[in-house]
Amino acid sequence: MGSESTSLARLSMSLPADLFRQLDLMVAERGLPSRSQLIAELIRHALAEHGSLMRPEEMLAGTITLVYRGERGRVRHLLSQTQASYLREVISSQHVVLEDDQSLEVLLVQGPAVRLKELCDAIRRVRGVQQLELVTTTALLPPLYDQSGDDFHSVGAHS
Repeated sequence: MGSESTSLARLSMSLPADLFRQLDLMVAERGLPSRSQLIAELIRHALAEHGSLMRPEEMLAGTITLVYRGERGRVRHLLSQTQASYLREVISSQHVVLEDDQSLEVLLVQGPAVRLKELCDAIRRVRGVQQLELVTTTALLPPLYDQSGDDFHSVGAHS
């Protein structure tokens, strides 16, 4: 049998007519070649979310996208303090100033599902955060460093 990425299994399903039309509309609007591609994407997303609920220690990578009001830097400062409490999980962040004293921030995160949920909950508690969404995957970022003793050595580096 071929590799997992090339072996396919066929699925037949029945949907209410209105849901089927909405699915076809979404496929067309996204310019996807088939319903199968969209359904596979939706299933992967649902499985990652389900896994994070059922296996809280599972390692996940993903993004946290949030929108918040600036309020003269107070919210940004509180968010920075919150992120500092999760240094192992927050890989990087991108911040953009929006109109009407709002900001958009995207965090690249990786860690146990339970820690990512705790981070989201801590961010939600910051007054001024208006929207937050965590999107995860079970595919992980490759390790950047391997700690040996007191020295750090790049993974894959040759001496």
